[in-house]
Amino acid sequence: MQRRIDHFLSGIAALILIVAGTNLVKAQNAGDLKFNEILVLNDSSSVDDFGVHTAWIEIFNSAYNTVNIGGCYLTDDLGNPTKYWIPTGDPATKISSRNYMVFWADDKPTRGIFHLNFHLKDAKTIALFDASGKTLIDKVELPADHKADVTYGRPTNESQNWVYLEKSTPGANNDYTKKKSAGESFVEMDPFGIGMTMIAMFVVFSALTILFIIYKNMGRFFIRKAIPKKEKMPVMVGNIAKDEEMSGEVNAAIALALYLYQSELHDEENTVLTIQKVSRNYSPWSSKIYTLRKSPR
Repeated sequence: MQRRIDHFLSGIAALILIVAGTNLVKAQNAGDLKFNEILVLNDSSSVDDFGVHTAWIEIFNSAYNTVNIGGCYLTDDLGNPTKYWIPTGDPATKISSRNYMVFWADDKPTRGIFHLNFHLKDAKTIALFDASGKTLIDKVELPADHKADVTYGRPTNESQNWVYLEKSTPGANNDYTKKKSAGESFVEMDPFGIGMTMIAMFVVFSALTILFIIYKNMGRFFIRKAIPKKEKMPVMVGNIAKDEEMSGEVNAAIALALYLYQSELHDEENTVLTIQKVSRNYSPWSSKIYTLRKSPR
């Protein structure tokens, strides 16, 4: 039982390490990044951290874990994939789950790591490469007819099509329409709450069953730990201590010793002589017929 519990705990620990390691690897996987919205002509739209209207590029993290974009490359020329290197070691380059990051294409990289070294006015393509500078993560073909203060992007985060958007949303979701909440959608599917009741009962009884099994096994485990194992008590035979199980030779020796002890006569005291009565009234050695001769000499 103890061995099974040890194996079970070891399995849980190994599973936790595997999951943690997997999440760590995923956290550094830039393959989940993609372009989401782009503004080429910024006349009166959003301003950067210096208060200047400039073109910008929005990148979306489609993963459900944090991704660090540091070390990747942004470019407007596929022939030069390492045109702008995003510095590493800065916590600001971490994009949290399902979140966004904006880069300003103002050709002024001295203003910070989010300011690129190229413009978008004459760009035809923008691309994102991984830290090796060889693997393409995502790219967008820009249209020729740019509209001032009108962004070009995905209607939704999961959409593969690019269109001109009605509203500029840097650092936010492009789909700003009102959506039904999960509760409202569930009410439409289950207006009387029958499904919710069944689900709640199933969850409660499943949890109770699992807790019963866990506590029952834990109780057995601690009870066995608390009760010491029964040890064989030695059996005293004379002055010899033996276990409950003895070999046949030992038993034969003990039986022979007891037989010899009972068959022999011993004085209870050293100074007392024990005399046993015999069946005959006289002893042959005291008879006169053995001592007298017929003809005395």
